[in-house]
Amino acid sequence: MAVLLDIKNACKRYGDQVLLNDANATITDGGRVGFIGRNGAGKSTLLQIILGEEELDSGKIVRHSRLRLGYLRQHDPFEPGESALDFLMRDSGQPDWKCGEVAGDFELKGPRLTGPVKELSGGWQTRVKLAALLLHEPNLLLLDEPTNFLDLRTQILLEHFLCSYREACLVVSHDRAFLGATCDQTLDLAHGRLTLHPGPVDDYLVHQRERRLTAERTNATVLVKKRELEDFIARNRARASTASRAKSKAKQLERLEFEEIQVDAPTAAIRCPEIVARRGTALRCRDLVIGYADHSVASEVSLDVVHGTRAAIVGDNGQGKTTLLRTIVGSLPPLAGDVRWGHGCEIGTYAQHVYTSLDERRTVLEQLEHVAAPGTKQQRILDVAAAMLFRRSGVDKSIAVLSGGERARLCLAGLLLGSANVLVLDEPGNHLDVETVEALAGALADYRGTLVFTSHDRSFMRAVATTVIEVRDGRVIDHLGDYDAYVTKVTSEIDAAEAAAGRHRGPAPPRSGRQAKGHDDRAARREVASLEKSIAKFGAEKGQLHHALMAATDPAEALRLHEALGDVERRLAAAEERWLELQDD
Repeated sequence: MAVLLDIKNACKRYGDQVLLNDANATITDGGRVGFIGRNGAGKSTLLQIILGEEELDSGKIVRHSRLRLGYLRQHDPFEPGESALDFLMRDSGQPDWKCGEVAGDFELKGPRLTGPVKELSGGWQTRVKLAALLLHEPNLLLLDEPTNFLDLRTQILLEHFLCSYREACLVVSHDRAFLGATCDQTLDLAHGRLTLHPGPVDDYLVHQRERRLTAERTNATVLVKKRELEDFIARNRARASTASRAKSKAKQLERLEFEEIQVDAPTAAIRCPEIVARRGTALRCRDLVIGYADHSVASEVSLDVVHGTRAAIVGDNGQGKTTLLRTIVGSLPPLAGDVRWGHGCEIGTYAQHVYTSLDERRTVLEQLEHVAAPGTKQQRILDVAAAMLFRRSGVDKSIAVLSGGERARLCLAGLLLGSANVLVLDEPGNHLDVETVEALAGALADYRGTLVFTSHDRSFMRAVATTVIEVRDGRVIDHLGDYDAYVTKVTSEIDAAEAAAGRHRGPAPPRSGRQAKGHDDRAARREVASLEKSIAKFGAEKGQLHHALMAATDPAEALRLHEALGDVERRLAAAEERWLELQDD
């Protein structure tokens, strides 16, 4: 196994910030390495050093003579008016037939291949960049946050590509689900040191927790022993009969050593607004048409979101998820139809790029005082600021000097200080590091209000969503089942499309019959488990609605409950029918 890249005693600092401190790591051919670390740890800097665009302060990077690097650009490499095919030919120097062949592996065909590349969504542009990488035939891919802003379908397509790619790759990502699916090794950058673990990211994190617990137990034992020795020495050193024993114990004391435990950077401790749970319908849409003056995005939208629901809005990029959110919160008027929020709904909104509207003349503390609910005590404001990592003098920072991630955290802190019983969040995890996203997911899962949100982070979606609403092909529909069932559905569609095109996720050989059957069985078991959860949920909802209907005295309320009961019964019947189909397979 050849060593493609050898990092030896690497040191790099910017002012007082140490990014690399005598760091060492080795990447071999065929290795699929997930590169993790806190925001600002130095991951992107190390990639720039590997590319030769930055230099080490000391140490060296040894590159194999056969090393061919491929780097997924984050910036826009396209020229005005250029098509995807034009770009691929210009970038690679390959003929059009070769470029078209590789582009086809990423479903780049027809207008997407020959039309202006700048008119494509971010996800499709990422596919163009990946096709360009392959045309250079690299043997080490460097991917820096490749899933940023990619919809689920493109993420899965990228996973398939990486799983079938036979050469080495180094992938920087905060998306642990993506790393777990594509990488079999983990490289961690923390406190200036590189640690290469011969296993996927989840195994590494478990290993790290176990090592920390072991070190803490060892240190506790050493501390007890240290105190025993110090006590013995103090009691016996002055007596001639025991002085020699005390001296011996002193030598034992000198040999005691504590295990070094690295102190992690602080993680946000997030708490959502404490509100009184409500019942009934929070949001009702009837015959809604969403879009803009020159075109509609979706029509015939009829939705009911009950209080306490955490509804994930899903769909490919460009299908209209953000348009739907903007319409239901009133920032974009509907083209037709009706949007109604239930009585007593207080809505808090977090939209993409909301942090650009902050008043830069204020400090962090002044902004939070401005948006906090009336009567909020300053200590509560300071506690929330600290939870979102604005500690001590951090609350006195001017908004004008805050990074995008800091502004995003500030906006979320403002929501947490409010009293909203409905939160509408568009990509709340963007600009947050993985630890803060996990803390936010835990807080939202415990939130007693109603949540309508979008996210490209599958781990976040899986942890938070209780129901899924899909925007696709001009329609908005409730998706039967939970988020895992939706992922299974999209994966099946991609698998079917690849099979029809005669591809098995790139150049990798097809599975044996036993492997394929095992894969299908696992997918079926996941869908069965998801359906059983849905059946239990719909059954509970049916019972609650039936009880409320029997007790209702207001005719209008009884009619509403009757309609809701019918809707739940239809969903329950469909779930039970699909469950029976899977049992017969």
